[in-house]
Amino acid sequence: MTILHIETSTHVCSVALSHDGDCIFEISNSEGSNHARLLSLFVQQALNKTHELHLPVNAVPVSGGPGSYTGLRIGVSTAKGLCYGFNIPLIAVSTLEVLCVEALKQLENKENMLLCPMIDARRMEVYTAFYTPKLEVKLEISAEIITEGSFDNLLAENPVYFFGNGAAKCAATLTYPNAHFLTDIQPLAKNMIALAERKFEAGDFADVAYYEPFYLKEFQATTPKSLLGQ
Repeated sequence: MTILHIETSTHVCSVALSHDGDCIFEISNSEGSNHARLLSLFVQQALNKTHELHLPVNAVPVSGGPGSYTGLRIGVSTAKGLCYGFNIPLIAVSTLEVLCVEALKQLENKENMLLCPMIDARRMEVYTAFYTPKLEVKLEISAEIITEGSFDNLLAENPVYFFGNGAAKCAATLTYPNAHFLTDIQPLAKNMIALAERKFEAGDFADVAYYEPFYLKEFQATTPKSLLGQ
């Protein structure tokens, strides 16, 4: 099984190619604002690798947010085009889970911890969820205005590791002893591999014609004003 992975939900533009669970090609750029220019080049390099190894592409997973409108739009449009062209399934992967995979590489033997990936929004707002080390959902995705009392019930019971591009601005506010912050955790396409393969094996595919990613602005529009602090 050969899968082409696309991650463009934040400032990082990333593409990876996996074969039977192993990453055989990976390229990323974290300079930001280059997705429209770089993604097609990265995808072409990945496809060149499949031609070199005589491997057919079996699916295209794409990071589905929450994330920036422009980045997700470019990534999902490219993924859909590939799926139409090759007549292969589209797989949607949560950006927050992709972040967790990278964080878990730094967090061995911490079974009682919780993972809290954060995507930056405006001011002290983040888009977040809580996961166990097995990526079981402890708290569903929500928009949160971070205050001194945020997540106090979870932090009272478990060590919580915060990471992602929205975490740094919360460090001065979330000062609980159980609050820990990881740096340099970015959503990368290579960290989609296990998540995408699990969905492929389960037949959990997105509708190529109608799939829409989890745009931040859409989430703001459907979140109660009391939660957004408006």
